[in-house]
Amino acid sequence: MLLSVLSCTKNQESLDEQEIQSAPKKSEFGFTYADFNVIHDTIKKGDTFGSIIERQNIGDKEVYDIIEKVKDTFDVRIMRYNKPYILLRSKHKKNKLQVFIYQPDAVNYYVIDLRDTLVVAYKKTKPITIKRRTIGGVLKSSLSETLESAKVEGALASKITKIYAWSIDFFKLKKGDRFALTFTERYINDSIYDGVDSLEAAFFEYKGKIVYAFPYASNPSGKTEYYDEEGKTLKNFFLKTPIKFSRITSRYSSNRLHPVQGIWKAHKGTDYAAPYGTPITTTASGVVEQTGFTTGNGNFVKVKHNGTYSTQYLHMSKILVRRGQHVTQGQVIGLVGSTGLATGPHVCYRFWKNGVQVDALRLKLPTGESMSGAPRKRFLQQIEPLKRELDSVANL
Repeated sequence: MLLSVLSCTKNQESLDEQEIQSAPKKSEFGFTYADFNVIHDTIKKGDTFGSIIERQNIGDKEVYDIIEKVKDTFDVRIMRYNKPYILLRSKHKKNKLQVFIYQPDAVNYYVIDLRDTLVVAYKKTKPITIKRRTIGGVLKSSLSETLESAKVEGALASKITKIYAWSIDFFKLKKGDRFALTFTERYINDSIYDGVDSLEAAFFEYKGKIVYAFPYASNPSGKTEYYDEEGKTLKNFFLKTPIKFSRITSRYSSNRLHPVQGIWKAHKGTDYAAPYGTPITTTASGVVEQTGFTTGNGNFVKVKHNGTYSTQYLHMSKILVRRGQHVTQGQVIGLVGSTGLATGPHVCYRFWKNGVQVDALRLKLPTGESMSGAPRKRFLQQIEPLKRELDSVANL
């Protein structure tokens, strides 16, 4: 079962326009369409503001004068290919151009009003409504497919995987695992969907444990990070995987039949399959210790994170860092390939602790610090109603 709860708030700005999806527009941008001959079009290759206006039987000198009069408000050079514009022309036989409207995006628009000799230009923003949704239930398929079935923008799935990158491998979530999300979405003129705005709270059941995520600005810089229900940061020392949206094809093993050599030998790494060219990211910050090529490893990068931990990434199609370079957690260091002894595109992820290769999937890795004192007390008070809402939806 998937439950959805909605609420909404509106921003302070309001314009005298209405946009109705289910019926033809009668007015928009502050103009009544019945008063004009209306032309909707988009910027074509080679179009300029001047060429568009000239096609309305306006001479070069007048076009130049218009551009000069509006340049402080509307720089005609900002017009881009395939963006929409509207021409409002008079209804008499001459079809004289009255108003030019350009929309650089779904929210903002420029108006050039030519009905007066002064020529008036202005920029406005359509009113935005923020609607709040809480959904919850059990996963019936992948996260992306589950959100799609709930008519949630795909960008939210990407945002969630980034927030949980240190805590959850989303390819290990199972059908039937519980989840709950509270997020906000933008609507233009209260009716046209404009995407996900922010994630207010979440939890996922992962390996039998509930992992919460709540945003909170606890540091002096005011930067928002995500924490669990106890005030512990979700941002750990290491990311779960070096590749997003990949699958494990071979695990760390003391004795494995090598797919190329055909002999039994140790496999001291974890293989993640992915298409050629998929970005490979370093799982923790550090300094590039080695880059190069060997017959077995192909193109590889090894990163030293501190005196205890190092990681290595094998079989790259391309190396994107150099030896001695400092890299940050999540930075792309190479691209997936099948160089060396490999049967297909993948990255072999190897892990060292105190100079000894170990199984990264079984290792208890260092985690982030927890909040304490007054910040933690404020955080717990802030998330109490959010947590209660998530729990109530997911348990229905």
